[in-house]
Amino acid sequence: MRSVEEFLAYAIAVEREAADRFGQLADAMEAYGNKEVGSLFRRLSDYSRLHLADAQARAGFRSVPDMKPDEYVWPGFESPETAAIWAADPFIGRGQALEIALEAETSGQVFYQTVCDTTDDPEIKVLAEAFAEEESGHVAELRKWIAAHKAGLVQPADA
Repeated sequence: MRSVEEFLAYAIAVEREAADRFGQLADAMEAYGNKEVGSLFRRLSDYSRLHLADAQARAGFRSVPDMKPDEYVWPGFESPETAAIWAADPFIGRGQALEIALEAETSGQVFYQTVCDTTDDPEIKVLAEAFAEEESGHVAELRKWIAAHKAGLVQPADA
């Protein structure tokens, strides 16, 4: 990252794409009658929208570049926090959905941590560290949900 503005453009894209994908997956699950997984994906979409709002607020007074989708350089095919599209399978179970969500959130955390670890810009470092910490919280929460699911307990996501 060459500037705070560029970092914020990436952060906004990461969070927007995560929120959109989880929302799409929630819509698909609800349309197929898989309400339990739909509810989980909807909650994750809402979390991503909160993180998106934070990124947008931090960018509020800056001139953030308006980047086209092909201008982003991601570590993989899509934005790192974008959940796998195959999660739209109507027969997916809660366990699989949780694992897909964990993979997406972990990828987001690794992305932000990598930016933090590789930048020389102290302001980018502070921002990337804050975003990585936020994603670490999501990862920890999903691990709790997975443990509860495996133990057959009431899901913390539903409490």
